[in-house]
Amino acid sequence: MTELLCQANSYLKEFDAKIVDVDAETCAVVLDQTAFFPGGGGQPCDIGLLTISGTEYTVTKVKKKGADALHFLGGDVDLPEVGATVHGSIDWERRYQLMRTHTAMHILCGVVFRDYGALVTGGNMEILKGRMDFEFETMRGELVREIEKAINIEAQKGHDVKVAVLPREEAFQVPDLIRTKINLLPEGITEIRTIEIVGLDLQADGGTHVKNTSEVGKLRVADYKSKGKINKRIYIEVE
Repeated sequence: MTELLCQANSYLKEFDAKIVDVDAETCAVVLDQTAFFPGGGGQPCDIGLLTISGTEYTVTKVKKKGADALHFLGGDVDLPEVGATVHGSIDWERRYQLMRTHTAMHILCGVVFRDYGALVTGGNMEILKGRMDFEFETMRGELVREIEKAINIEAQKGHDVKVAVLPREEAFQVPDLIRTKINLLPEGITEIRTIEIVGLDLQADGGTHVKNTSEVGKLRVADYKSKGKINKRIYIEVE
């Protein structure tokens, strides 16, 4: 099982670990712990470097496989051995941009739920941009401008962003913890990680976020469109 250090500290840029498994077929290694985010919940995985016995390996992708996090090594390389000590460093500029974007998505979700009671039906994000689908019957330019104004106000308020891990039973006693139309949390998960934008939003979430909404920057609604009778998509960009 790979311990995901990034879930406790999103600002951890470097770390030390040991290789516990090697997958020669996919040119990937499993570490006992990692600061790399393996992707999930619409957030892309991290990339970066692993240094092993003085040799640098490029990490091109990280992916969860059961309880393990596979770190895929790019290029024609000789695979390291199980038990080797590793120093990892993530591509911090990219990660921080994704952290700002992810928190921006939660600001959008929090504002839309607070002001309109709309649940999320889907979403995805890239570096400094993302899209989210909501249960809206109608959407017009005036409404979108209201949403854009509101999310910028909330970002600029400087809400603290807090991480907590709760027992499943306790977590599901929190009102509106699941903002998606369908509960995507598997039954087997006994602990639920939550992200709280204090005073605005509280959701179950496994990704990385900034510590305060003031770090997000200016937000812009880049586009919107209908994806069905009660399914409307909003595109945002982080400047």
